[in-house]
Amino acid sequence: MIPVTKPFLPNIEEYNKFVKDIWERQWLTNNGPLVNELELKLKEYLDLPHVLFLGNGTIAIQIAIKALGLKGDIITTPFSYVATTSSIVWENCNPVFVDIDPDTLNINHRLIEAAITPETTGILATHVYGNPCDIDAIEFIAKKHNLKVIYDAAHCFGTKYKGKSAFAYGDIATTSFHATKVFHTTEGAQYFLKTQNWLK
Repeated sequence: MIPVTKPFLPNIEEYNKFVKDIWERQWLTNNGPLVNELELKLKEYLDLPHVLFLGNGTIAIQIAIKALGLKGDIITTPFSYVATTSSIVWENCNPVFVDIDPDTLNINHRLIEAAITPETTGILATHVYGNPCDIDAIEFIAKKHNLKVIYDAAHCFGTKYKGKSAFAYGDIATTSFHATKVFHTTEGAQYFLKTQNWLK
């Protein structure tokens, strides 16, 4: 068998120290100390104003759509995990697909403007394989048409764009800590969304 992705696992003795501490505290859920510590370290590492842990990446996108008050049409990419599109549908919005750039596999920013109608309220773009979308172009279009921007950045942990984390752009960026991702929390029970404008 050839693994498509091989997860990094920490030293088992070091990992067991954390497990032992959890057993001693008997604090398994509801904002425990390890979650708080990881959240603070990620804010520092990624240089973000806010980091919010959620149950999974799908919920992160759904909350982003709700928080930004998106209705009607949301422009997105057909080349992403199904949760990107299903989150739009579950929030009673309509996904409007714009084809991808054949070189980057990201949403083709040159095609976005033609898909905008009076019903369009947002753009949900996915960064692919560590390559960020053309953020400048997308945000120029969004500003011109008064649209909100969400980035599904599950492939971009650690990726920089113009010297800043890819998570620093858009109105909200989400990621996944699933075991198949660059940065994971084993089973991926924790995900986060970066909030920029709406969480004070």
